[in-house]
Amino acid sequence: MFRTAGLAKLTLAVTGILFACLTVLHAAEGGAGFYLLGSKGPAAAVMPPPGVFFSNDIYIYSGDLGGDTELPTGGRLAVGVDGAAVIAVPTVLWVLPEEVLGGRLGLSATVPFGWKDTEADLTIAGPLGGTATGSISDAIFTVGDPVLGGMLGWQNGSFHWQTGVLVNVPIGDYQDGEISNIAFNHWGADVSAAVTWLDPAIGLDLSAVVGMTFNAENPATDYRTGNEFHFEWAAVQHFNERLDAGFVGYFYQQVSGDSGAGATSDFKGRVAAIGATVGYNFEVGQTPVSARLKYFHEFAAENRAEGNAVFATLSIPLSITRPAAGSDAWEGVK
Repeated sequence: MFRTAGLAKLTLAVTGILFACLTVLHAAEGGAGFYLLGSKGPAAAVMPPPGVFFSNDIYIYSGDLGGDTELPTGGRLAVGVDGAAVIAVPTVLWVLPEEVLGGRLGLSATVPFGWKDTEADLTIAGPLGGTATGSISDAIFTVGDPVLGGMLGWQNGSFHWQTGVLVNVPIGDYQDGEISNIAFNHWGADVSAAVTWLDPAIGLDLSAVVGMTFNAENPATDYRTGNEFHFEWAAVQHFNERLDAGFVGYFYQQVSGDSGAGATSDFKGRVAAIGATVGYNFEVGQTPVSARLKYFHEFAAENRAEGNAVFATLSIPLSITRPAAGSDAWEGVK
């Protein structure tokens, strides 16, 4: 019988919820949206007990936009685009000790940074002008936009559910006119709802998340990315208190077209992905650590890069607020 005990159970739950906050995707303007597909996964709706938690995600992506599809980026149109990125995503999550609407409230902050390289066979002048060139390569190492988040989660036995909101704050290092950027130079918001069925008796975790991303206009390019729908799922089996493995996937569909003076078409993107995940809990001294590896292979892409993504995640508790004995939150830490 599977039963997660002590702080190992806590960190396992944290792993699935910390990484809704991120940048670098491959659709819409610059082939990117600030919500990172695949960031949710096992235990997506499970809220940890009150306390402060730290998690760092290393996101590795490589893909290409095949054929003669045009990618709007930096005020220009790029054709024959290949891209790669390695991004670190440190996140701090604070779960308040007070009960809110019968659930637990968490507040998060993320500041991504890392490397991104974009290559194009041809760039041509966009609707805002610009110079037509042949092949071009643009590599950067810089800081992206901070992302602030809030989530509210509930539990009834093995059933967990959660709502959340993320806000992209456009103060990162945006390079006007360049085809590679980690920052987005516009405000954005993502709203989501997640459910998890986690049975500690058999160790089965079934999780799903639906969400919608809303984007403001980029004032540097007069381009506004349309609304973006995303769905993520995970099916994971816990073999014991330390090890689990299973399958993950996502689907993305832009539901409204791009707009603004810089848009030449609605450029609606779509992509799906399927992959696998493995998680392992261990201790460093007396500090519990939760590690997770996720791999996604993308397919059925339209107006969007198609490639492969890897997430390598480490999560630790910085401090834990012990609730009163007998409360629901106590069950997660005793």
